[in-house]
Amino acid sequence: MCFSAEASFTGSAVISAIGVATLMKVKKPAQIPFAVIPFIFGIQQCAEGILWITLKSGSADKLQSTGMYIFLITALIIWPTMIPLSIWLLEKGKQRRKVLAGLIAAGGIVSVFYTYCLILYSVYPQIQSFHIVYIDDFPRALVRIAFVIYLVATIAPLFVSSVKRMWLFGVLVAVSCLVTGVFFVEYLTSIWCFFAALISITIYWILRKMQSEERQIPETSL
Repeated sequence: MCFSAEASFTGSAVISAIGVATLMKVKKPAQIPFAVIPFIFGIQQCAEGILWITLKSGSADKLQSTGMYIFLITALIIWPTMIPLSIWLLEKGKQRRKVLAGLIAAGGIVSVFYTYCLILYSVYPQIQSFHIVYIDDFPRALVRIAFVIYLVATIAPLFVSSVKRMWLFGVLVAVSCLVTGVFFVEYLTSIWCFFAALISITIYWILRKMQSEERQIPETSL
């Protein structure tokens, strides 16, 4: 989380607990990647909590590096591919699945690009104005292009999906991105992940509603 170690660890505990509850709602293997999203967000926030502690203490370089890479690998490599993939697995419509497959490919390109950047370029975290900023020397022109594709790969699938209420998740994520971009652009990676982590709690609600409606289908057909 982007405000303090205490806030990060508290948020991690709450979101992880929601993540466990969401996973317990899973009835089909195809639901697992979508259901596990809040739990992964919880791990990500815990990693940033570790960063707060190590940055303030000025010690434990290896722990700091581990926390940073857990956070950035999740934010930059896992999410752009996992989000569209998790929606594709839930989708039943053939045409929508084709669109989602294209978005998975786009997200995969972003994941490969950021993997390349994290391996070959330097990056380090720094506390600025009660937020953590990740300072890097990634190629700026390519980063701008990758960011646009990132947004498309992570937000568009939520509107392409035919799953009821998924669009609401998409609206919340899109609005949180807009707010972060307008007011906290320098801390975009950290703060947008914080907002997205909180919003991911709606995944529990979406899965619960999906299963409730599926149970009602046989009754309706009688």
